[in-house]
Amino acid sequence: MPFNALFSWVIKKRIHQIDLFRKFPLEVQQELFFRMLKHAANTTFGKKHNFNKISAYETFKNIVPLQTYEEFKSDVDQLIAGEKNMRWPGTTSWFAKSSGTTSNRSKFIPVTKDSLFDCHYKGGKDLLALYYTNYPDRKLYNAKHLIVGGSAKINPIGINSYLGDLSAIIVKNLPWWAEIRRTPSREIALMDDWEKKLDKMAKQTIKEDVCIIAGVPSWTLVLCNRILEITGKQNLKEVWPNLELFMHGGVSFQPYKKEFDRIIQDPSMHYIETYNASEGFFGIQDNPETDDLLLMLDYGIFYEFIPMSEYEGTNSKHVISLADVALDTNYALVISTNGGLWRYILGDTISFTSLLPYKFKITGRTQSFINCFGEEVIVDNAEKAMAYACSQTNSILKEYTVGPKFMEDTSKGGHEWLIEFVQKPTSLEAFTHSLDQELRNLNSDYDAKRTKDLALESPLCHIVPTGTFDRWLQGKGKLGGQNKVPRLSNDRKILEEVLTLITKG
Repeated sequence: MPFNALFSWVIKKRIHQIDLFRKFPLEVQQELFFRMLKHAANTTFGKKHNFNKISAYETFKNIVPLQTYEEFKSDVDQLIAGEKNMRWPGTTSWFAKSSGTTSNRSKFIPVTKDSLFDCHYKGGKDLLALYYTNYPDRKLYNAKHLIVGGSAKINPIGINSYLGDLSAIIVKNLPWWAEIRRTPSREIALMDDWEKKLDKMAKQTIKEDVCIIAGVPSWTLVLCNRILEITGKQNLKEVWPNLELFMHGGVSFQPYKKEFDRIIQDPSMHYIETYNASEGFFGIQDNPETDDLLLMLDYGIFYEFIPMSEYEGTNSKHVISLADVALDTNYALVISTNGGLWRYILGDTISFTSLLPYKFKITGRTQSFINCFGEEVIVDNAEKAMAYACSQTNSILKEYTVGPKFMEDTSKGGHEWLIEFVQKPTSLEAFTHSLDQELRNLNSDYDAKRTKDLALESPLCHIVPTGTFDRWLQGKGKLGGQNKVPRLSNDRKILEEVLTLITKG
Protein backbone atom coordinates (compact mmCIF):
# COMPACT_ATOMS: atom_id res chain seq x y z
CA MET A 1 0.00 0.00 0.00
CA PRO A 2 1.51 3.45 -0.93
CA PHE A 3 2.57 5.42 2.14
CA ASN A 4 0.17 8.29 1.43
CA ALA A 5 -2.74 5.85 1.26
CA LEU A 6 -1.62 4.16 4.49
CA PHE A 7 -1.30 7.53 6.21
CA SER A 8 -4.77 8.49 5.03
CA TRP A 9 -6.26 5.23 6.26
CA VAL A 10 -4.67 5.47 9.72
CA ILE A 11 -5.59 9.09 10.27
CA LYS A 12 -9.22 8.56 9.24
CA LYS A 13 -9.65 6.01 12.04
CA ARG A 14 -9.66 8.96 14.39
CA ILE A 15 -12.95 10.13 12.87
CA HIS A 16 -14.78 7.35 14.72
CA GLN A 17 -13.56 8.75 18.05
CA ILE A 18 -14.50 12.29 17.03
CA ASP A 19 -17.97 11.05 16.14
CA LEU A 20 -18.20 9.54 19.62
CA PHE A 21 -17.84 12.87 21.42
CA ARG A 22 -20.02 14.56 18.81
CA LYS A 23 -22.86 12.20 19.78
CA PHE A 24 -22.10 11.76 23.50
CA PRO A 25 -20.31 14.96 24.54
CA LEU A 26 -21.36 15.11 28.19
CA GLU A 27 -20.49 11.48 28.84
CA VAL A 28 -17.04 11.93 27.28
CA GLN A 29 -16.37 15.06 29.35
CA GLN A 30 -17.51 13.42 32.58
CA GLU A 31 -15.33 10.35 32.04
CA LEU A 32 -12.35 12.58 31.25
CA PHE A 33 -13.01 14.73 34.34
CA PHE A 34 -12.80 11.83 36.79
CA ARG A 35 -9.84 10.29 34.98
CA MET A 36 -7.91 13.57 35.30
CA LEU A 37 -8.71 13.88 39.02
CA LYS A 38 -7.52 10.33 39.64
CA HIS A 39 -4.32 10.85 37.67
CA ALA A 40 -3.44 14.06 39.54
CA ALA A 41 -4.61 12.95 43.00
CA ASN A 42 -1.08 12.44 44.37
CA THR A 43 0.36 15.70 43.07
CA THR A 44 0.97 18.60 45.44
CA PHE A 45 -2.07 20.40 44.05
CA GLY A 46 -4.23 17.25 44.11
CA LYS A 47 -3.43 16.52 47.74
CA LYS A 48 -4.05 20.13 48.78
CA HIS A 49 -7.52 20.06 47.23
CA ASN A 50 -8.46 16.46 48.14
CA PHE A 51 -8.85 15.20 44.59
CA ASN A 52 -9.22 11.64 45.85
CA LYS A 53 -12.41 12.64 47.70
CA ILE A 54 -14.12 14.49 44.83
CA SER A 55 -17.05 12.49 43.49
CA ALA A 56 -19.06 15.23 41.78
CA TYR A 57 -18.47 18.34 39.71
CA GLU A 58 -20.22 20.55 42.29
CA THR A 59 -17.69 19.44 44.92
CA PHE A 60 -14.85 20.27 42.56
CA LYS A 61 -16.28 23.79 42.08
CA ASN A 62 -16.58 24.33 45.82
CA ILE A 63 -13.05 23.32 46.85
CA VAL A 64 -10.87 24.25 43.87
CA PRO A 65 -10.60 28.03 43.33
CA LEU A 66 -10.66 29.78 39.99
CA GLN A 67 -7.19 30.90 38.91
CA THR A 68 -5.47 33.27 36.53
CA TYR A 69 -1.76 33.25 35.75
CA GLU A 70 -1.02 35.51 38.71
CA GLU A 71 -2.48 32.93 41.11
CA PHE A 72 -0.19 30.12 40.01
CA LYS A 73 2.89 31.97 38.78
CA SER A 74 4.83 30.90 41.88
CA ASP A 75 4.11 27.27 40.95
CA VAL A 76 5.40 27.93 37.43
CA ASP A 77 8.63 29.34 38.86
CA GLN A 78 9.11 26.15 40.89
CA LEU A 79 8.34 23.95 37.88
CA ILE A 80 10.91 25.82 35.79
CA ALA A 81 13.40 25.21 38.62
CA GLY A 82 12.75 21.46 38.29
CA GLU A 83 10.14 20.73 40.98
CA LYS A 84 8.24 17.49 40.25
CA ASN A 85 4.66 16.31 40.75
CA MET A 86 3.29 19.73 41.57
CA ARG A 87 0.22 20.09 39.37
CA TRP A 88 0.53 17.04 37.08
CA PRO A 89 2.53 13.83 37.65
CA GLY A 90 6.21 13.88 36.71
CA THR A 91 8.58 16.60 35.58
CA THR A 92 7.45 19.48 33.38
CA SER A 93 10.26 20.33 30.97
CA TRP A 94 8.59 22.65 28.46
CA PHE A 95 7.14 26.09 28.98
CA ALA A 96 5.27 27.92 26.22
CA LYS A 97 5.79 31.68 26.21
CA SER A 98 2.46 33.42 25.89
CA SER A 99 1.30 37.03 25.90
CA GLY A 100 2.18 39.28 28.80
CA THR A 101 -0.11 39.93 31.75
CA THR A 102 -0.68 43.16 33.63
CA SER A 103 2.27 42.39 35.91
CA ASN A 104 4.59 40.38 33.66
CA ARG A 105 6.10 40.99 30.25
CA SER A 106 5.52 37.34 29.34
CA LYS A 107 3.89 34.34 30.94
CA PHE A 108 5.16 30.78 30.69
CA ILE A 109 2.54 28.06 30.39
CA PRO A 110 3.59 24.55 31.50
CA VAL A 111 3.46 21.97 28.68
CA THR A 112 3.63 18.37 29.91
CA LYS A 113 4.29 15.28 27.83
CA ASP A 114 0.61 14.39 28.11
CA SER A 115 -0.59 17.82 26.98
CA LEU A 116 1.86 17.89 24.07
CA PHE A 117 1.04 14.45 22.70
CA ASP A 118 -2.59 13.95 23.80
CA CYS A 119 -3.70 17.51 23.09
CA HIS A 120 -1.57 19.58 20.70
CA TYR A 121 -0.38 16.73 18.46
CA LYS A 122 -3.76 15.05 18.63
CA GLY A 123 -5.30 18.28 17.36
CA GLY A 124 -2.94 18.35 14.40
CA LYS A 125 -3.79 14.77 13.45
CA ASP A 126 -7.51 15.44 13.85
CA LEU A 127 -7.31 18.47 11.60
CA LEU A 128 -5.87 16.31 8.83
CA ALA A 129 -8.39 13.54 9.55
CA LEU A 130 -11.28 15.98 9.17
CA TYR A 131 -9.74 17.46 6.04
CA TYR A 132 -9.43 14.03 4.43
CA THR A 133 -13.07 13.37 5.33
CA ASN A 134 -14.26 16.64 3.75
CA TYR A 135 -11.99 16.28 0.71
CA PRO A 136 -11.50 12.60 -0.18
CA ASP A 137 -8.60 11.43 -2.35
CA ARG A 138 -6.25 14.16 -1.11
CA LYS A 139 -2.53 13.34 -1.23
CA LEU A 140 -1.13 15.76 1.29
CA TYR A 141 1.57 13.37 2.39
CA ASN A 142 3.20 13.40 -1.05
CA ALA A 143 4.37 17.01 -0.59
CA LYS A 144 5.83 19.24 2.14
CA HIS A 145 4.09 21.00 5.00
CA LEU A 146 5.37 24.52 5.66
CA ILE A 147 5.10 25.45 9.34
CA VAL A 148 5.55 29.15 10.08
CA GLY A 149 6.52 28.72 13.73
CA GLY A 150 8.24 30.54 16.56
CA SER A 151 11.61 30.37 18.27
CA ALA A 152 12.98 28.47 21.27
CA LYS A 153 15.29 29.53 24.07
CA ILE A 154 17.14 26.93 26.10
CA ASN A 155 16.34 27.18 29.81
CA PRO A 156 19.66 27.46 31.68
CA ILE A 157 18.26 25.43 34.60
CA GLY A 158 18.64 22.21 32.59
CA ILE A 159 19.56 21.19 29.06
CA ASN A 160 16.37 19.16 28.64
CA SER A 161 14.16 22.01 29.79
CA TYR A 162 13.38 24.95 27.57
CA LEU A 163 11.22 27.98 27.10
CA GLY A 164 9.82 29.09 23.76
CA ASP A 165 6.80 29.69 21.59
CA LEU A 166 4.37 26.77 21.55
CA SER A 167 5.13 26.24 17.86
CA ALA A 168 8.82 25.84 18.71
CA ILE A 169 8.07 23.24 21.37
CA ILE A 170 5.91 21.39 18.86
CA VAL A 171 8.62 21.48 16.17
CA LYS A 172 11.36 20.30 18.56
CA ASN A 173 9.32 17.23 19.49
CA LEU A 174 7.47 16.29 16.30
CA PRO A 175 6.94 12.55 15.69
CA TRP A 176 8.94 11.10 12.79
CA TRP A 177 5.94 10.80 10.48
CA ALA A 178 5.34 14.55 10.73
CA GLU A 179 8.99 15.62 10.79
CA ILE A 180 9.89 13.99 7.48
CA ARG A 181 7.32 16.12 5.64
CA ARG A 182 7.90 19.40 7.47
CA THR A 183 9.76 22.37 6.02
CA PRO A 184 11.89 24.44 6.64
CA SER A 185 14.75 22.68 8.42
CA ARG A 186 14.60 22.58 12.20
CA GLU A 187 17.65 24.84 12.42
CA ILE A 188 15.86 27.59 10.48
CA ALA A 189 12.46 26.99 12.07
CA LEU A 190 13.83 27.67 15.55
CA MET A 191 15.85 30.80 14.78
CA ASP A 192 14.99 33.76 17.01
CA ASP A 193 16.14 36.54 14.66
CA TRP A 194 12.91 36.98 12.70
CA GLU A 195 14.37 39.05 9.87
CA LYS A 196 17.06 36.48 9.10
CA LYS A 197 14.68 33.61 9.79
CA LEU A 198 12.01 34.75 7.33
CA ASP A 199 14.61 35.32 4.63
CA LYS A 200 16.12 31.85 5.13
CA MET A 201 12.65 30.27 5.27
CA ALA A 202 11.70 31.91 2.00
CA LYS A 203 14.90 30.88 0.20
CA GLN A 204 14.70 27.28 1.42
CA THR A 205 10.99 26.63 0.95
CA ILE A 206 10.76 27.98 -2.63
CA LYS A 207 12.74 24.89 -3.62
CA GLU A 208 10.19 22.55 -2.02
CA ASP A 209 6.87 21.16 -3.20
CA VAL A 210 4.62 22.72 -0.55
CA CYS A 211 0.97 21.66 -0.31
CA ILE A 212 0.12 22.88 3.23
CA ILE A 213 0.96 26.09 5.06
CA ALA A 214 0.30 26.39 8.80
CA GLY A 215 0.73 29.58 10.78
CA VAL A 216 -0.63 32.86 12.09
CA PRO A 217 -2.02 34.87 9.12
CA SER A 218 0.02 38.04 9.75
CA TRP A 219 3.41 36.31 9.88
CA THR A 220 2.49 34.02 7.01
CA LEU A 221 1.66 37.00 4.79
CA VAL A 222 5.05 38.55 5.53
CA LEU A 223 6.75 35.29 4.50
CA CYS A 224 4.63 34.85 1.38
CA ASN A 225 5.29 38.39 0.18
CA ARG A 226 9.01 37.81 0.67
CA ILE A 227 8.77 34.61 -1.41
CA LEU A 228 7.04 36.46 -4.24
CA GLU A 229 9.66 39.20 -4.04
CA ILE A 230 12.54 36.69 -4.31
CA THR A 231 11.00 34.59 -7.08
CA GLY A 232 9.44 37.39 -9.09
CA LYS A 233 6.28 35.27 -9.38
CA GLN A 234 2.81 36.79 -9.53
CA ASN A 235 1.21 34.36 -7.06
CA LEU A 236 2.04 31.44 -4.78
CA LYS A 237 0.55 28.82 -7.10
CA GLU A 238 3.33 29.65 -9.55
CA VAL A 239 5.81 28.82 -6.77
CA TRP A 240 3.95 25.83 -5.35
CA PRO A 241 1.54 24.34 -7.92
CA ASN A 242 0.25 21.74 -5.41
CA LEU A 243 -0.57 24.22 -2.63
CA GLU A 244 -4.12 23.54 -1.45
CA LEU A 245 -4.50 24.20 2.29
CA PHE A 246 -3.75 26.98 4.77
CA MET A 247 -4.29 26.00 8.41
CA HIS A 248 -4.52 29.21 10.42
CA GLY A 249 -5.24 30.39 13.93
CA GLY A 250 -4.21 32.87 16.59
CA VAL A 251 -6.10 35.86 15.19
CA SER A 252 -9.24 36.42 13.15
CA PHE A 253 -8.70 35.39 9.53
CA GLN A 254 -11.40 37.60 8.06
CA PRO A 255 -9.25 40.74 7.63
CA TYR A 256 -6.62 38.66 5.80
CA LYS A 257 -8.79 36.57 3.49
CA LYS A 258 -8.81 39.10 0.64
CA GLU A 259 -5.02 39.43 0.73
CA PHE A 260 -4.50 35.65 0.71
CA ASP A 261 -6.85 35.34 -2.24
CA ARG A 262 -4.77 37.98 -4.03
CA ILE A 263 -1.40 36.30 -3.51
CA ILE A 264 -2.64 32.73 -4.13
CA GLN A 265 -5.17 33.34 -6.92
CA ASP A 266 -6.79 29.92 -6.76
CA PRO A 267 -10.52 29.61 -5.98
CA SER A 268 -10.01 25.98 -4.99
CA MET A 269 -7.64 26.92 -2.13
CA HIS A 270 -8.87 25.70 1.27
CA TYR A 271 -8.65 27.65 4.53
CA ILE A 272 -9.18 25.83 7.84
CA GLU A 273 -9.27 27.60 11.21
CA THR A 274 -7.93 26.08 14.42
CA TYR A 275 -7.97 27.24 18.02
CA ASN A 276 -4.63 26.09 19.41
CA ALA A 277 -3.34 28.20 22.30
CA SER A 278 -0.35 27.69 24.59
CA GLU A 279 -2.79 26.34 27.18
CA GLY A 280 -4.38 23.74 24.90
CA PHE A 281 -5.92 22.82 21.56
CA PHE A 282 -9.61 23.66 21.81
CA GLY A 283 -11.31 23.70 18.43
CA ILE A 284 -11.18 22.85 14.73
CA GLN A 285 -13.29 24.11 11.83
CA ASP A 286 -14.73 20.72 10.89
CA ASN A 287 -17.15 22.02 8.26
CA PRO A 288 -15.61 24.21 5.52
CA GLU A 289 -19.05 25.66 4.74
CA THR A 290 -19.40 27.31 8.16
CA ASP A 291 -16.99 29.44 10.17
CA ASP A 292 -17.61 27.93 13.60
CA LEU A 293 -15.36 25.44 15.39
CA LEU A 294 -15.98 21.99 16.82
CA LEU A 295 -15.13 21.89 20.54
CA MET A 296 -12.62 19.04 20.99
CA LEU A 297 -13.72 17.12 24.07
CA ASP A 298 -11.22 14.27 24.51
CA TYR A 299 -7.89 16.13 24.57
CA GLY A 300 -7.34 16.07 28.32
CA ILE A 301 -9.21 19.34 28.83
CA PHE A 302 -12.24 19.73 31.11
CA TYR A 303 -14.28 22.80 30.27
CA GLU A 304 -16.21 25.25 32.44
CA PHE A 305 -17.85 28.52 31.49
CA ILE A 306 -18.64 31.87 33.11
CA PRO A 307 -21.42 33.96 31.52
CA MET A 308 -19.83 37.32 30.74
CA SER A 309 -22.92 39.04 32.12
CA GLU A 310 -21.82 37.71 35.53
CA TYR A 311 -18.07 37.72 35.05
CA GLU A 312 -16.03 38.89 38.06
CA GLY A 313 -12.70 37.23 37.36
CA THR A 314 -11.60 34.77 40.04
CA ASN A 315 -14.49 36.02 42.21
CA SER A 316 -17.11 34.87 39.68
CA LYS A 317 -19.91 33.02 41.44
CA HIS A 318 -21.80 31.59 38.47
CA VAL A 319 -19.61 28.95 36.79
CA ILE A 320 -21.21 26.13 34.78
CA SER A 321 -20.18 22.95 33.00
CA LEU A 322 -20.79 22.08 29.37
CA ALA A 323 -24.16 20.57 30.27
CA ASP A 324 -25.64 23.98 31.13
CA VAL A 325 -24.41 26.26 28.36
CA ALA A 326 -26.85 27.98 26.00
CA LEU A 327 -26.67 29.24 22.45
CA ASP A 328 -25.68 32.81 21.59
CA THR A 329 -24.38 33.63 25.06
CA ASN A 330 -20.93 35.08 25.63
CA TYR A 331 -18.86 32.91 28.00
CA ALA A 332 -15.42 33.26 29.54
CA LEU A 333 -13.58 29.98 29.06
CA VAL A 334 -12.30 28.10 32.14
CA ILE A 335 -10.11 25.02 31.68
CA SER A 336 -8.56 22.20 33.69
CA THR A 337 -5.91 20.36 31.66
CA ASN A 338 -3.40 17.55 31.48
CA GLY A 339 -0.80 20.31 31.46
CA GLY A 340 -1.48 21.00 35.14
CA LEU A 341 -3.84 23.96 34.77
CA TRP A 342 -6.77 23.73 37.18
CA ARG A 343 -9.85 25.95 36.82
CA TYR A 344 -7.72 28.37 34.84
CA ILE A 345 -9.47 31.43 33.40
CA LEU A 346 -8.05 31.49 29.90
CA GLY A 347 -9.02 35.09 29.12
CA ASP A 348 -10.81 34.20 25.88
CA THR A 349 -14.55 34.40 25.33
CA ILE A 350 -16.68 32.16 23.13
CA SER A 351 -20.30 31.79 22.06
CA PHE A 352 -21.93 28.50 21.13
CA THR A 353 -23.53 28.10 17.72
CA SER A 354 -24.59 24.45 18.22
CA LEU A 355 -25.15 22.19 21.23
CA LEU A 356 -25.13 18.81 19.46
CA PRO A 357 -22.36 18.70 18.53
CA TYR A 358 -20.89 21.54 20.58
CA LYS A 359 -19.65 24.17 18.16
CA PHE A 360 -18.63 27.75 18.86
CA LYS A 361 -17.09 30.99 17.70
CA ILE A 362 -14.33 32.93 19.42
CA THR A 363 -15.83 36.26 20.43
CA GLY A 364 -12.92 38.05 22.03
CA ARG A 365 -11.22 38.49 25.38
CA THR A 366 -12.45 39.03 28.90
CA GLN A 367 -10.80 42.43 28.72
CA SER A 368 -10.40 44.97 25.94
CA PHE A 369 -7.58 44.08 23.57
CA ILE A 370 -6.04 44.28 20.10
CA ASN A 371 -4.89 40.99 18.58
CA CYS A 372 -5.21 41.32 14.81
CA PHE A 373 -1.58 40.43 14.17
CA GLY A 374 -0.79 38.16 17.12
CA GLU A 375 0.38 41.13 19.24
CA GLU A 376 -2.17 40.67 22.08
CA VAL A 377 -2.00 44.24 23.38
CA ILE A 378 -4.27 44.73 26.39
CA VAL A 379 -5.61 47.93 27.95
CA ASP A 380 -3.05 47.86 30.73
CA ASN A 381 -0.25 47.94 28.11
CA ALA A 382 -1.88 50.83 26.24
CA GLU A 383 -2.60 52.87 29.38
CA LYS A 384 0.96 52.56 30.66
CA ALA A 385 2.49 53.34 27.26
CA MET A 386 0.21 56.35 26.84
CA ALA A 387 1.14 57.69 30.29
CA TYR A 388 4.83 57.24 29.51
CA ALA A 389 4.55 59.01 26.13
CA CYS A 390 2.71 61.93 27.73
CA SER A 391 5.36 62.26 30.43
CA GLN A 392 8.15 62.21 27.84
CA THR A 393 6.56 64.89 25.66
CA ASN A 394 5.00 67.12 28.33
CA SER A 395 1.51 66.49 26.98
CA ILE A 396 -1.79 65.89 28.71
CA LEU A 397 -4.26 63.28 27.49
CA LYS A 398 -8.03 63.58 27.41
CA GLU A 399 -9.29 60.58 25.42
CA TYR A 400 -8.11 58.05 22.88
CA THR A 401 -9.13 54.95 20.99
CA VAL A 402 -7.06 52.45 19.03
CA GLY A 403 -7.86 50.03 16.22
CA PRO A 404 -6.05 48.01 13.56
CA LYS A 405 -4.70 49.24 10.24
CA PHE A 406 -4.90 46.10 8.14
CA MET A 407 -2.39 44.84 5.58
CA GLU A 408 -3.09 45.83 1.96
CA ASP A 409 -1.11 44.64 -1.03
CA THR A 410 2.50 44.59 0.23
CA SER A 411 2.03 47.13 3.07
CA LYS A 412 2.36 46.00 6.67
CA GLY A 413 -0.32 46.12 9.30
CA GLY A 414 -0.28 48.46 12.27
CA HIS A 415 -2.24 50.28 14.95
CA GLU A 416 -4.07 53.55 14.33
CA TRP A 417 -4.51 55.84 17.33
CA LEU A 418 -7.02 58.70 17.54
CA ILE A 419 -5.95 60.92 20.43
CA GLU A 420 -7.55 63.98 21.98
CA PHE A 421 -5.24 66.08 24.13
CA VAL A 422 -5.83 68.73 26.74
CA GLN A 423 -2.25 69.79 26.09
CA LYS A 424 -0.76 68.64 22.79
CA PRO A 425 2.81 67.39 22.41
CA THR A 426 5.20 69.73 20.66
CA SER A 427 6.18 66.87 18.35
CA LEU A 428 3.70 64.16 17.38
CA GLU A 429 6.62 62.16 15.96
CA ALA A 430 8.38 62.15 19.34
CA PHE A 431 5.13 61.19 21.09
CA THR A 432 4.56 58.30 18.68
CA HIS A 433 8.13 57.06 19.14
CA SER A 434 7.80 57.07 22.95
CA LEU A 435 4.43 55.32 22.78
CA ASP A 436 5.79 52.63 20.46
CA GLN A 437 8.96 52.01 22.47
CA GLU A 438 7.11 51.67 25.76
CA LEU A 439 4.61 49.23 24.22
CA ARG A 440 7.57 47.17 23.05
CA ASN A 441 9.02 47.25 26.56
CA LEU A 442 5.72 46.16 28.11
CA ASN A 443 4.60 43.47 25.65
CA SER A 444 6.95 40.87 24.16
CA ASP A 445 4.45 39.80 21.49
CA TYR A 446 4.07 43.38 20.24
CA ASP A 447 7.84 43.76 20.33
CA ALA A 448 8.32 40.66 18.17
CA LYS A 449 5.86 41.87 15.56
CA ARG A 450 7.46 45.34 15.51
CA THR A 451 11.02 44.03 15.10
CA LYS A 452 12.37 45.79 12.01
CA ASP A 453 8.78 46.44 10.87
CA LEU A 454 8.41 42.78 9.88
CA ALA A 455 4.70 42.41 10.66
CA LEU A 456 3.70 45.69 12.31
CA GLU A 457 4.62 49.18 11.20
CA SER A 458 5.11 52.06 13.62
CA PRO A 459 1.82 53.29 15.12
CA LEU A 460 -0.14 55.84 13.11
CA CYS A 461 -1.22 58.57 15.54
CA HIS A 462 -3.72 61.35 14.80
CA ILE A 463 -4.51 64.31 17.03
CA VAL A 464 -8.26 64.85 16.87
CA PRO A 465 -10.05 68.18 17.55
CA THR A 466 -11.16 69.08 21.06
CA GLY A 467 -14.59 67.67 21.86
CA THR A 468 -14.45 64.89 19.25
CA PHE A 469 -15.06 62.01 21.66
CA ASP A 470 -17.79 63.88 23.54
CA ARG A 471 -19.57 64.32 20.22
CA TRP A 472 -19.11 60.62 19.44
CA LEU A 473 -20.52 59.59 22.84
CA GLN A 474 -23.38 62.04 22.44
CA GLY A 475 -24.25 60.52 19.08
CA LYS A 476 -24.47 57.14 20.81
CA GLY A 477 -26.66 58.56 23.58
CA LYS A 478 -23.88 57.78 26.07
CA LEU A 479 -22.51 61.19 26.99
CA GLY A 480 -22.04 61.57 30.74
CA GLY A 481 -22.43 59.14 33.63
CA GLN A 482 -20.10 56.14 33.63
CA ASN A 483 -19.99 55.75 29.86
CA LYS A 484 -16.46 55.52 28.48
CA VAL A 485 -14.75 55.65 25.12
CA PRO A 486 -13.60 52.11 24.25
CA ARG A 487 -9.80 52.06 24.37
CA LEU A 488 -8.91 49.07 22.18
CA SER A 489 -10.88 47.48 19.37
CA ASN A 490 -10.12 44.46 17.22
CA ASP A 491 -11.84 46.02 14.22
CA ARG A 492 -12.11 49.49 12.65
CA LYS A 493 -15.76 50.21 13.48
CA ILE A 494 -15.13 52.87 16.14
CA LEU A 495 -12.16 54.34 14.25
CA GLU A 496 -14.25 54.83 11.13
CA GLU A 497 -17.15 56.32 13.08
CA VAL A 498 -14.89 58.89 14.75
CA LEU A 499 -13.02 59.68 11.53
CA THR A 500 -16.33 60.21 9.71
CA LEU A 501 -17.48 62.50 12.51
CA ILE A 502 -14.31 64.60 12.12
CA THR A 503 -14.71 64.78 8.34
CA LYS A 504 -18.27 66.06 8.67
CA GLY A 505 -17.06 68.73 11.10
